[in-house]
Amino acid sequence: MKKMERDSMNDVDIPRHFQKQGEMLANRVKKRYKHLRHRFNRENIEVFRLYDWDIPEIRAVVDWYGGHLVIGEYMRRQSEPEWLALMGQAVAKALDVPADKVHLKQRWAGKQDGKRYERIDQTDKKIVLSERDLRFLVNPYDYVDTGLFADHRDTRQMVRGLAAGKDFLNLYCYTASFSCYVAKGGARSTVSVDRSENVIQWARENMVLNGIDPAANRLVQAHTFDFLKKAAREKQRFDLAVVDPPSFSTTKTRNVAFDITRDHPRLLAAVIELLRPGATLFFSTNHQNFDPCMDRLKAAEVTEITASTIPEDYVNKRKTIHRCWRITT
Repeated sequence: MKKMERDSMNDVDIPRHFQKQGEMLANRVKKRYKHLRHRFNRENIEVFRLYDWDIPEIRAVVDWYGGHLVIGEYMRRQSEPEWLALMGQAVAKALDVPADKVHLKQRWAGKQDGKRYERIDQTDKKIVLSERDLRFLVNPYDYVDTGLFADHRDTRQMVRGLAAGKDFLNLYCYTASFSCYVAKGGARSTVSVDRSENVIQWARENMVLNGIDPAANRLVQAHTFDFLKKAAREKQRFDLAVVDPPSFSTTKTRNVAFDITRDHPRLLAAVIELLRPGATLFFSTNHQNFDPCMDRLKAAEVTEITASTIPEDYVNKRKTIHRCWRITT
């Protein structure tokens, strides 16, 4: 909408315009829900995407969480404070979801001074939701990210299929959903690493929930590069690994910044040093302008497998939700 047209709207016109957008969004989400729910019910998948900026003027994302709705707005300077609430009301009415199960989020692109990762509430409430034969604790209340990245559910299944008898490393593990899949796939051991004490505890709860033996499935609170240096000194070795870092992160206490575009070559090189010959490394990023630089890695093969890792509900003409590579040593 042109600035002149927006400036000419009065307080009555703006909600009327938003109401029309709400109706469009509700219709699109309801149709998508009907298309997806039966198949995902058969697969015991309770978390899936219903909408992601499919209509150019409706800058929203809508996710289904087993009876809860998580609705986000892609924020910009022109965002109106009442818009997101009106979209939430329209979608909730269309899917008959009560207001206390509707969670509204502001999503910021890029670094944005850490806004993406700020805590937005203090409920500490978690709900248990299923993904195939596993269950995960999800918190739709307190953060923009809920504890489970459903866009990688097929990647998790792929890695699980390679897990039997393997020693597995999971860096930037978040709540350790990959590790839970791999443990259930018969891995000999898993090591899951994240710098956040909160998510390591969350990962521990996920493992307990899925009956995973803590003796063979270790959780490590550490900065990734610190762990890699220590593991190299101790000659730890792995057959299978997943590396899914944030696009940007900053360690304020140590004034250390990570930028995936700049730092992924040295990160992957350090991981490969811990892998046995013939091991498999899955590397993923959701950076929208990522330029891979992997030609100097000590790897037998580097193959992009993005198309086979993105589920149907995350296929989007506007963007690729993530990119993923399979690297063989």
